[in-house]
Amino acid sequence: MNNFEKNITFILVSFRSNHIIEKCIKSINSNIKVIIVENSGNNFIKNYLEKKFSNVKVIISKKNLGYGRGNNLGISKATTQYVFILNPDATLEKNCLNELYKAQIELKDNFSILAPNFFNNYGYFSNHSNKLKKKIFEVDYVKGFAMLINLKKINFTKIFDENFFLFLEEIDLCKRIKNHNGKIFVVENSKIKHLGKQASENSFNIELCRNWHWMWSLFYYNCKHFGIVAAYKITISKFFLSIIKLFFGLMSFNKKKTLIHYYRLNGLFNAYTGRPAWLRPTNI
Repeated sequence: MNNFEKNITFILVSFRSNHIIEKCIKSINSNIKVIIVENSGNNFIKNYLEKKFSNVKVIISKKNLGYGRGNNLGISKATTQYVFILNPDATLEKNCLNELYKAQIELKDNFSILAPNFFNNYGYFSNHSNKLKKKIFEVDYVKGFAMLINLKKINFTKIFDENFFLFLEEIDLCKRIKNHNGKIFVVENSKIKHLGKQASENSFNIELCRNWHWMWSLFYYNCKHFGIVAAYKITISKFFLSIIKLFFGLMSFNKKKTLIHYYRLNGLFNAYTGRPAWLRPTNI
């Protein structure tokens, strides 16, 4: 293990991810620190994982903090220069950290975020420019399921905006970094696999919660960065489309479709009226 790896702490935010999280942990060098923030309050997961993996520390949150706030809690416990934000349904390929290390040397540590490349369509990224010899691309944003954050280059009190519960908190972080002239790169030869939507147990309540928060976060993000008029322009067509789909769901007695669009509408309505991102799976 090189000095670069010694200076990394992995942060995993989990919500009943015990069906998949072990595979993620096993893909990480066993000498590298891993902090897991478990949002479900399940102490069994803490006892089991800490006993099985000597490099793992599990924090049991008192309530479901969501993705951004959960990551902030994990980051606050890290003592290393770098934190690697990783979803429980993602796994590192063998070359992942070594290629990030090469990029760190190439860039002379002048980056706020480094992200690996992906084997599927869950994120390849925007507007890359300044291609370096090692195939390192500067980008506007990266997806939040796998990214190495250089804490020395970020001066925010909180890394993630805790108003988000789910979705777009990493895009918001990247936007704030770019606004402060920070640099974000994708390392093409650093590989990772991400299953997508497998980090939590697969229940309909969680699916409804995702739909609610996607709409809430979409409005909040655009309002924050581009103003309320732009946020309404971007979301109002989605609002009326969900009304139409809700109506057809009712007419066809399709309960699942009806509920999904009801929750999408409700998420947007709460954002429009300035309410926080309050919905949790246990509220449904």
